[in-house]
Amino acid sequence: MLPDDVTPDSLDKGARNELKTLTKENAEWVARHLAMASRLIEDDPTLAHAHAVSASRRAGRIAIVRETLAITAYTIGDYALALRELRTYRRISGKDDQIALMVDSERGVGRSDRALELGRSVDRATLPTQVRVELAIAMSGARLDLGEPERALTELDIPELDPDRAFEWSPALFAARASVLEELGRSDEAEQWRARAEVAEDALGLNEDEGSDEVVVVEEVFEAEDIAGGDADDDEASDEDFDEASEEDADDASDEDFDEASDEDADDMSDEDSEATEDSSDDATSDGSDDAPFDAEEYATGGASQPRHDVADGEAEAETEADVEAEPAEDGGRD
Repeated sequence: MLPDDVTPDSLDKGARNELKTLTKENAEWVARHLAMASRLIEDDPTLAHAHAVSASRRAGRIAIVRETLAITAYTIGDYALALRELRTYRRISGKDDQIALMVDSERGVGRSDRALELGRSVDRATLPTQVRVELAIAMSGARLDLGEPERALTELDIPELDPDRAFEWSPALFAARASVLEELGRSDEAEQWRARAEVAEDALGLNEDEGSDEVVVVEEVFEAEDIAGGDADDDEASDEDFDEASEEDADDASDEDFDEASDEDADDMSDEDSEATEDSSDDATSDGSDDAPFDAEEYATGGASQPRHDVADGEAEAETEADVEAEPAEDGGRD
């Protein structure tokens, strides 16, 4: 059962607005599960994912629901499911704000080359600063996966890499640079950037208590380093170079069964595997009205069927889960 203190108002207003196409009863039920997923994501990601799965069974065509399901799947290491759900979220919402997570998910299923292609396919100038920084870190990681540490360092040479000021993205960016420098054997420089990350983190922690949005100036003095700006030249890939096969698979799905979209990767999946993926996707968006009531705690501790996906092969083979709690009657339509 959901705690009594979790109400539809526990979900932020913007997310609740996306649920207005559902009936009132269903919208409230989905909102409570999304709020629970948000509450548990740090402490109990498996249970958070269970709530996201339950919400998706009643509102599979809502962007915020698919985004939440993708994030919780990523958090528990199910990168194949995360990638599929992120593609669906991107198609429904028309947004690229989760592009960094998509790149990281491609890395998670062992396709770092495709991760780089995906990252180069977006216009970084159109991305919010936070997303642009996250994408640079993900692209750098993909370069490291491919044994290209020098190019990994170049991916991080972006205007946001300012050692003298701390923004919310600074600790992660500084730490990423430290890791690449360590990989290059430049331990002294790596230690300096690691120290910068810690100073920035501490400074931002103090700033949060004051509720201020001002930029924190980092007064710690380090040796000046030559920091190049701009992205690597090879980021300017043409549209023709980008392999859109897997993306088109999700984009071409019909409204009725768009959940069947998965990686169109013929050399990675057999016909039988693809059919299994489509079946699992159908379960994720079905209304679940015929399923028996289900205890979320039992789901989280392995007492009931949980999604299982082969990360190495990029396959998503999910077993049918029952709902986290007894669900309301099938949504008869949209308001």
